[in-house]
Formats: sequence, C-alpha cells, structure tokens
Amino acid sequence: MFAGIAARSLRDRSAPKRFGNAAFWGLLAVSFLFGSMIGDVANGLLVLALVLLAGTGALGRSAPQTTSPREREIRANAHGSSIFIPALLIPAVAITGSVTLGRISIGGTHLVDPQQATLLSLVLGFVTALIVAMVWLRPPALAPLEEGRRLLDTIGWAAILPQMLAALGAVFALSGVGTAVGRIATTWLPLGEPFGAVAAYCIGMAVFTLIMGNAFAAFPVMTAAIGVPLIVHKFGGDPAIMGAIGMLSGYCGTLATPMAANFNIVPAALLELPDRNAVIKVQIPTAIPLLVANILLMYFLVFRF
Repeated sequence: MFAGIAARSLRDRSAPKRFGNAAFWGLLAVSFLFGSMIGDVANGLLVLALVLLAGTGALGRSAPQTTSPREREIRANAHGSSIFIPALLIPAVAITGSVTLGRISIGGTHLVDPQQATLLSLVLGFVTALIVAMVWLRPPALAPLEEGRRLLDTIGWAAILPQMLAALGAVFALSGVGTAVGRIATTWLPLGEPFGAVAAYCIGMAVFTLIMGNAFAAFPVMTAAIGVPLIVHKFGGDPAIMGAIGMLSGYCGTLATPMAANFNIVPAALLELPDRNAVIKVQIPTAIPLLVANILLMYFLVFRF
C-alpha cells in the first residue's frame, strides 16, 4: 500500500511536494517489505531519513481526484445506514477469526499460528471489507489507493507516530531507563508508603505518556521503575490490577498531549478545525479528575486481592 501511494505521489504533478511525499512513503514501504533483510544500520538510517523528511517540512497535502462533498452526500442518502456495512465487517471478521482460526487444525497441524490468529483475522477483516465495498459500490479501481493517499497526505508524518513511539518505549526499556527512573524516584519521592508508590506510578504513567504520546511506550519504563519493585514486590500488590489501572492512568496523559497525534491532532486536521489543539483543550477537564480517580481506585484495590 505504501509503495503504491509513493508511486501515485510521484506521478502527481499537481502536488507541490510530490517528491517529499513519494520519498517518505516509499521509505516506509522499504521498511515493511525489506526491514528484516537490510540489517540494523540500514534500518536506523532509514528511520533517520524519515525523521529528516518530516522535520524539514518535505511532506505536503495533495489533491487526488475524488468525489465532491455533494456527490458523497447523494450516495450516503441513497444507501442509508447500510453504508456502514463494510466498516462493521472489519471487527466482525476480526473477532470471529480471533476465536476460531487458532483452533482449526488439519491432521494435527494448525491452519494458522495461534499466536498470529488475531493479527491475521484483522487483515482478513480489512480485505473482506474492501472486496465487499468494491463489488457493492463499484468505485474506480484505484479509488482505495487514491483515497488512502489523500488521507495520509492530510495526516502527514503523524500517521506513523504511534509505531515510532511504541518502538521508543521498547528502546527505553532495553537501555535501562526504567531502572534509572526508579533510582531517582526512590531517592527524591516519598515512596515508603503504599499510597506514595501508587500515586507516583499513576502520575508517572501520565507524565511519561505526555512526553512520549503513547501509554504503551510509558508502561515498560514506569512498571520497571516503580510498579514491579515497589507496588508488587515491596507492598504485595496485585500485578494484574496494577497493570490495568496503570495503563488507564497513562491514557489520561494521552488525552492531554499533542504527541498522541493520531488521537488529538489528526481529528483536528481532518475536521479542519482552526485550533489544532482544540481536541486537547476539551479533553483536559476529563483527564485530570480521571487520573485522581485512578490513583484512588488502584490504592483501594491493588492491595486487597
């Protein structure tokens, strides 16, 4: 898909930044297609090239041929609520496949790897929805690719931010950032009591998510720093409750940071809001009391089970 978008971008002479768009999505295609073959150094250089293209403003919006708002309104009125069938097929197929594909075996051999059943089912859901939409609505053959290009050009580099931030969290965990944060926290914070440890863990999850934009990136750092050594080992807390409420605390940070671009900046761009931080400003009054509630909830539950 990324390779196709890169090729279409390169051919679009009306786009002012077609070369930057083509280079960015083309490099991303190389990463997915050949990343496991080209080695760590080449992958690192590829990522640096992506950052350079994004940081220098080499990407820009394009205007591929598509239907007008009036045409879309007419088609939506003609099909009614049934227009959502392809979109609803994605979760339906994904859930069904997740609970069935991994259990099917032929001659003692699994049809698919049970550990990959959910991912494969999600892919099947997208493919099924695409086929149904193409057969039912009969758009031009390149419509999915062109609409995908239009959407990605609207979002820009932020489309891959969740992937890069999740990778950053793994790098932080492997490099011992969690241990370093734990050492600093135990030195400067009052963590001798269970409530202090819980508050530091939940607030730390929110703060690290504010910085990195992804609670999955913050989770290994704060769990290695405070969650496991203090809440679980020292005070005997339940790790499942700690992990669940800890992630929810991280999501409080997600509500309040532009780094979570896919949640907070992309909607503002797609809706063409004049204030790019409008979504964040609306969500902050929810994030703060929710974080307080998470701290209290974890304190009263994690040591009781």
